[in-house]
Amino acid sequence: MSDAPHALIAGAGIGGLTAALCLARSGFRVSLFERAKLMEEIGAGLQISPNASAFLRDLGVLPQLAGAALAPDALLIRRASDGALLQTLPLKDAERRWGAPYLLVHRADLQKALLERIAQEQLITLATESELASFTATWKGVEAVTRNGPVTTSYSGDCLIGADGLRSMVRQKLSSLRPGAKAAPALPEKAKYVAWRSLIDAAQVAPAMRRPESTLWLGEKAHLVHYPLRNSTVINVVAIVEDSITIDWSADIWSQTGDTNEIQARFTPWHEDARTLIGAAREWRKWPLVDLDPLSEWTAGRVALMGDAAHPMLPFMAQGAAQAIEDAAMLGAILSPQSPIEPCLAAYAAARRPRANRVQAFSRRQGRIYHLGPPMAFFRDLALRKMGEAQLLAQYDWLYRMRPEVK
Repeated sequence: MSDAPHALIAGAGIGGLTAALCLARSGFRVSLFERAKLMEEIGAGLQISPNASAFLRDLGVLPQLAGAALAPDALLIRRASDGALLQTLPLKDAERRWGAPYLLVHRADLQKALLERIAQEQLITLATESELASFTATWKGVEAVTRNGPVTTSYSGDCLIGADGLRSMVRQKLSSLRPGAKAAPALPEKAKYVAWRSLIDAAQVAPAMRRPESTLWLGEKAHLVHYPLRNSTVINVVAIVEDSITIDWSADIWSQTGDTNEIQARFTPWHEDARTLIGAAREWRKWPLVDLDPLSEWTAGRVALMGDAAHPMLPFMAQGAAQAIEDAAMLGAILSPQSPIEPCLAAYAAARRPRANRVQAFSRRQGRIYHLGPPMAFFRDLALRKMGEAQLLAQYDWLYRMRPEVK
């Protein structure tokens, strides 16, 4: 065990936890450090599409999600103004079509399942409330220092994976490791979209909303998604609205308290079923949605980025967590104790960057389509109604089907 190469991972979100499992399975000793306490009831529901659930299944994580995750029968697409059903995307046969199940799960439940698997791995150590304070990288390895209040801890590793999210310190420093490289892009001062989230007691909603389905409502400059979780005891609700707001990067932007009256007023023109669901929520959390233009480089020597640190994306394709899981799987597939670190990390980035860039671009495009107003919304709705199930499903094959190079 002491002779195994040592990977350092900054950030224990979904991507970082999955990367730790993938690298340990490849024979690496892994030190994983996370600034938060973990296991806080943060975040919203996640759509784990087959391109990601296949890897979670392979890692033995899916059994830990029994009862918490939902395999939906279908995705229903409705019009906001009158509740009209525009199209149904059948998902019962997701595993047969795409090779793995389509799952809906709360972020905290998936994080818990990953942590339970990590606890079984002797090659992985996890330090919480430990923020990456600094690191230096040479051709021989990486030295990192974490901070927990006044206490600092030093690590020596063979590589450093920056899974430290949108405000990635690793990304900000990455360009300094490449002579002549451009500085990392600055975080934006404003966001175009704001996401509102809530968990509603299922007893407070109509029985139809407790069915094993996900429902997407399309409205002008807004959309709404809801589905049951945790054995249909709660309804996860996410509303995304166009709202240009200034981002306070010094604050916890992912868990701001939302004004119930504000969100109810925003959806006043919508169909009664949507308004009733929103009115049933006792509290809301909101956060600005941020994406960055694709990065030209994800690596420098023995340091690499993954997940939101490499490719933060808007949620309109529901691929943020899924793409981080794909990153983790690729790292585990390419890195090995017998191979040199630097070319392996470069190969990882070369393999992953085009796909992540494509998903980023499609997510932006999908947002524009979701939020169309008249008259273009009429033609969108008409196209959805005319589209057959086979044609609609085929549009997702490129994204959901397992790719041989990351098996």
